[in-house]
Amino acid sequence: PAFGLFIFTIARDPLRIIILIAGAFFWLVSLLLSSLIWFIAVKASDPQDERLQKGLLIFGVMFSVLLQEAFRFLYYKLLRKAIEGLVALSEDGCSPISIQQMAYVAGVGFGLMSGAFSMINLLADALGPGTVGIHGDSQLYFLTSAFMTMVLIFLHTFWGILFFHGCEHRRWWEIAAVVIMHLTVSGLSFCNPLYVGSLLPSYLLMAAAAAWAYLLSGGSAQNLRRFLLCKC
Repeated sequence: PAFGLFIFTIARDPLRIIILIAGAFFWLVSLLLSSLIWFIAVKASDPQDERLQKGLLIFGVMFSVLLQEAFRFLYYKLLRKAIEGLVALSEDGCSPISIQQMAYVAGVGFGLMSGAFSMINLLADALGPGTVGIHGDSQLYFLTSAFMTMVLIFLHTFWGILFFHGCEHRRWWEIAAVVIMHLTVSGLSFCNPLYVGSLLPSYLLMAAAAAWAYLLSGGSAQNLRRFLLCKC
């Protein structure tokens, strides 16, 4: 369902595709930089010290989240300049795409690239060696990983809307809320293999972020009710 966001809302618009690909590239660069710093830290530390290695892993995850949000901010700045250029070039003085639409497409770009990397890691684990759960571990690893990938794609989409809205209206607490939610969801992954401890709170945060993004985008309870009832 998450990858259907691209097919049904973006694929037919060339400008949206460009914005999505650029957003995916920004996320990819943030991952590359955070991975490089984590790799250097691991190589410079004692590999036999398990406590230190676990601390470095936590540091790497938290640093990666902060770097992703920093690149989201840089991407917002870039798109803001792009809108000014589009307005200057247009004959009617209007941009062909609004900042709200850009926020959505950029969020989908971040989410799809994040989901693609999650799926690559999942498929790499599926190649073996061994069988999941053979030593008494949970056999729900692949299923829960798929659900977690989906929730992250949706969350990045909603976070993009919230983050851009906060930047646009200088509501820094909205930006801080996105960063805190991102850190929380990433930190919940350390609850595994207690998958309920990570999946359930993540889906609750996704529902809250979805409702918040919907309201900030101009949605209302009446419009939602009319949509669910298939009324024009």
